[in-house]
Amino acid sequence: MGATNLYEALGVAPDASDDEIKSAYRRLARDLHPDRNPGDVSAEERFREVAVAYETLGDAEKRSAYDRYGTTDPQAQNPFGGGLGGLFDAFMGGGQAGSGDRGRSRAGEQIETRLDIDLVDVIFGGEQTVSVRTAVACDHCEATGAEPGTSAITCGECAGAGQVRQVRQTFLGQMVSAATCRTCSGLGEILTSPCSHCAGEGREIVEREFVVEVPQGIEDGSTLRVTGRGAVGFRGGGTGDLYVHVRVRPDERFERHGADLVTVLQIAFTQAALGAEVVLETFDGDQVVTLDPGAQTGDVLRLRGLGMPELRRRRRGDILVQLEVVTPTALDERQAELLNELAELRGEEISPPESGVLGKLRSAFR
Repeated sequence: MGATNLYEALGVAPDASDDEIKSAYRRLARDLHPDRNPGDVSAEERFREVAVAYETLGDAEKRSAYDRYGTTDPQAQNPFGGGLGGLFDAFMGGGQAGSGDRGRSRAGEQIETRLDIDLVDVIFGGEQTVSVRTAVACDHCEATGAEPGTSAITCGECAGAGQVRQVRQTFLGQMVSAATCRTCSGLGEILTSPCSHCAGEGREIVEREFVVEVPQGIEDGSTLRVTGRGAVGFRGGGTGDLYVHVRVRPDERFERHGADLVTVLQIAFTQAALGAEVVLETFDGDQVVTLDPGAQTGDVLRLRGLGMPELRRRRRGDILVQLEVVTPTALDERQAELLNELAELRGEEISPPESGVLGKLRSAFR
């Protein structure tokens, strides 16, 4: 059967999506089911044809190879049965388990998701909940893939082995090898009554929530691996892992520099000149920052032990406080008088608003 006939068996186009193929298979399997067509030999044969077609087109890797070579025969796809290893097995009269897709179950896929957290979550760590779309065991068929009350039948082509032995002539002489059974696609069995809930896969796609532990000090862009929380495999196969890619949201006040946190603290020029105690809000509560008289913009004060934890270590970095002296605006008359007096006492020359160059220009146009 060529690749075009496989698609025709399911009534879909060669460029059909995975969902379209699965939907077509479920509909045909339901309509052609032996229970619906008792004694109808043609319907039973068609049912088997549809099941075999879906075994290939329902698997991304097999479908890709099928589209490339136009056949399900692994030997036609690769005459040496898998490169030098297959050639060696054939030459030694091997072809044991492992040269095909043998096995009624297949391991589940890895699942990836993204977790956005805040800087405070990095500092203290703890549990976070992620929601993923994944495959879980089908409760209706208990992951067997068969409709309750029925069971799979042993493949008549390979007698349940999932492989068939072949003898072929090569330039090296006669060789015996084992190839994946085309009838059951290496599963060793055929479902005569696929589960009506999961179409014979033994698993269903659902939304699930998992709790993951975020370690203190985790870096932005890190990935957490949660073993056994991935997708459940085909027909009772093993479960894959869950990979959580962590993204740390930017913080409005603090910027991370390794184990240190940097923040800008705006202070009044009077506080800078005379010194003061200013309260700074941190992730560990309010902290008092002491300003020495004569503080300048750009000065850096250090609050030790209040920064980021170092991953897998107890030590924490520091908070670096960068000072920014703010010049007052919108002075009232009294405040301006006091500043003028201060300037006179310090011998600092200032120009009243109307006596400077701009003031003279404004007066000229009045």
